[in-house]
Amino acid sequence: MKIIAAPDKFKGSMSAKEAAEQIEKGIKSVLPGAEVHRFPLSDGGEGLVESLTGKPGSSLQTITVTGPLGRPVEAVFGLIDGGRTGVIEMAAASGLALVPEEKRDPSITTTRGTGELIRAALDQGCRKLIIGIGGSATSDGGAGMAEVLGAQFLDRKGRLPGRGGAELGRLEKIDISGLDPRLDEVEVLVACDVDNPLTGPKGAAHVYAPQKGADPDMVEKLDRALVNYARVIKKDLGMEVDHIPGAGAAGGLGAGLIAFLRARLSSGIELVLEALEIEQYLAGCSLLITGEGKLDTQSAYGKAPVGIARKARQCKVPVLALAGLLEGELEVFHREGITACFAIADGPLSLQDSIERGPELLETKTAELIRFWITARSAEQ
Repeated sequence: MKIIAAPDKFKGSMSAKEAAEQIEKGIKSVLPGAEVHRFPLSDGGEGLVESLTGKPGSSLQTITVTGPLGRPVEAVFGLIDGGRTGVIEMAAASGLALVPEEKRDPSITTTRGTGELIRAALDQGCRKLIIGIGGSATSDGGAGMAEVLGAQFLDRKGRLPGRGGAELGRLEKIDISGLDPRLDEVEVLVACDVDNPLTGPKGAAHVYAPQKGADPDMVEKLDRALVNYARVIKKDLGMEVDHIPGAGAAGGLGAGLIAFLRARLSSGIELVLEALEIEQYLAGCSLLITGEGKLDTQSAYGKAPVGIARKARQCKVPVLALAGLLEGELEVFHREGITACFAIADGPLSLQDSIERGPELLETKTAELIRFWITARSAEQ
C-alpha cells in the first residue's frame, strides 16, 4: 500500500519536513508495512529550498551575502538535478525575518544578497534557477539584485550612491551593458503567488511596505520611486513592467527579475510539484495526506494543500488534509479535491499549547484517521 505524506509547514511548530515525518510516524504506527513517500511542500516562500532538495542528486550550499540592511548574513541555496538547477529563497538573503522590528525600513533595505545568491548559483554552473520571492524586507524593485549582476543605476550626477527603494526616485538611467552574460543562457522561474502590479493602490508599496515598517508618507514616497523605476526601465530596456501581474511581489523584485533576468512568474506550488515530479508518485497511490498550520479561505487560492489536492484528484487519489486550525467553508476545499479536512487538536487549546504540542497532535490524529480509513475501505469491499 502506497501513501504520500505531503504537508506544508505548520508555522511556528513544524517545518514541512518535520510535519511529513510526523505524518509518516502516524501511518506506520497503524500500517507498519505501508510504503510512505514524504514530500515536504512549499508554495514558493519559506521552505522552498528544503522542499526541493530532498531528492538524490541534491545538495545545499552556504555562502555569506549582503543582508537587507547591508550587513553580512549566512544564506543557503540548493542545487538539484545533479547541479543543473539552483533553488533560491530571496528571504534567505533579503527577508523580513533578518531585520529586527525596530529597524525595519523598506526605503533603505536592499536585495543585493539575493543577487549574490543568483551569482553563486551561476558560478556553480546552473542553467536553470527556481527563485521563491516570499517574505521580503525590501522595496527596491530588485535594483540591488540587478546591480550585483552587472547593471548600473545612474542619476544625473552618475552612479546612485545609496541603496533601497527611496533611491529609485532619483534614477535617470539604467545601463545593462555590463550585465552578466551567463544570464542569457539561464532559464529563470519565479515562484510567485500574488498578482499585484508594481505601482498604484494595489502595488508593492501600498500593499506590502506597511508590514515592512513604512508609514503612510514613506508608502507614497516608495510608490513614486517605483513609478519612476518603471519609467526608466521602459525608456532604457524597452520593457513595460508596471502592470504585469506579480511585478509588485517582494517589493517589486518580481519586476526586477522580469526586466533583468527575463524571468517567468508562475504559481509557487505548481513549480514545486513539477520539480518534484509528483505525478509519477501519485500513480498507484492509495491515499495522500497533506496539511498546514491553518487551512482557511486563503488556502484555497493556490496554496500547497489545495495545489497537491488538484493533482491527486486528476489521479483519483483520495486526500485528507490536517491543520492546526480550520476556518471557512469546508466545501471550498472539497471542490478542489480534498476529500475531508480535520483539525489536529484534541480539545480547546491555546495557541502556545497548539504550537508546542503540534508534532504529537499531528502524529496522533494521523494514526486515528488511518484507522478510520482502513475500516471504511473494508466496509466498501
